[in-house]
Formats: sequence, structure tokens, C-alpha cells
Amino acid sequence: MIENNLKTNKLINLGPSGRAVAQPMDPGLLENFYEHLTMERHANVQYFSIYLWFQERDLDGFASYFLSESQGEMEHAYKFANYFIARGQTVKLKDLPAPIQAWDSIEDLISYSFNMEADLTSSLQQLYAIAERTADTRSSVFLDPIVEAQIKSEDEFAHILGKVKFAANQPSAILLIDGDLKKK
Repeated sequence: MIENNLKTNKLINLGPSGRAVAQPMDPGLLENFYEHLTMERHANVQYFSIYLWFQERDLDGFASYFLSESQGEMEHAYKFANYFIARGQTVKLKDLPAPIQAWDSIEDLISYSFNMEADLTSSLQQLYAIAERTADTRSSVFLDPIVEAQIKSEDEFAHILGKVKFAANQPSAILLIDGDLKKK
């Protein structure tokens, strides 16, 4: 019995972190996962910067919405990092660009945020496609609820952008939208 266990231990694959792994990750998939982790971290910092921009203008509803988005993006980053660890990988953190801190209008800011969400969705779709192509079911299953949440987030931003566009930078309309966001 002990002899069988010794033989079995020699067959265990180890990931770069030294942790046992049942299925190694495709290097291309892993690199795309690292890129996506960077995007999530950047969104976290960018949304925090936007939160501050709205706080400085006493638009508490917009501010709380973006603070929540910032926290949500950090939660996503945690999930990805923990997934890497569970798969025996080393978590590689890449440099982040500085967030944009000056905006010409709320519409520009929300448009930028919508585009950032759309880019995150595209990145997730690419990860999903690579996972399926490399027969990495673990990654597909991991990504399923994240893709669903991302699509919801993109839809929310599209909704807010539509309201902001319709408001046409009218202060009273912006305050109504701010009040609606404050209730959420």
C-alpha cells in the first residue's frame, strides 16, 4: 500500500507555484488571464478615481455608484488571483496605467466607463473561447458566473449612459439621475 502511494506521488503535476495541479493551464490562456487581471485592477483604480471626481462635485449618488463599481472590480481581481492559486499558478501583477482624473462632462465619463465595461466583456469572451479551444473546462466553469455578471454591468452602464445623454448636461436632470443612483 505504501509503495503504491509513493508511485502515485511521482505522477502528480506541480504548477509554477509548487502547488499540485490536476490539469496544467495552457500558456496562451494563462497569459490572457493575466491580461484580464490587469484590466480588472485598472478598472478598480479608474472607478475609484471617478468616485473621487463625483465626490468633489457633491454628486453623492454617482459617487456611491462608482465606489461600489470600484469595489466590485477589486472583488473580480481577488477571484482571478485565487483561481490562479487554485490552479497552481503564480499570480503575476503587471503595472497599471494612471487613471484619468479630469473629465469634460459627465457624458464623457460615463461613455468611457461603458467602453471599459465593454472591453472587459470582450476580454472575458476571449478567455472563454481560448478555454474551450484548449479543452480547459475548469476555466470555462470558473468564467460562467463572471461573464453573466459582466453582461449585467455593461447593461447598467448603457442604461445610465442613455439617461445622461438624454439629460443633455442639464443640472436639474443630472441631479435627478444622481438621486436615482443614490437610492440603489
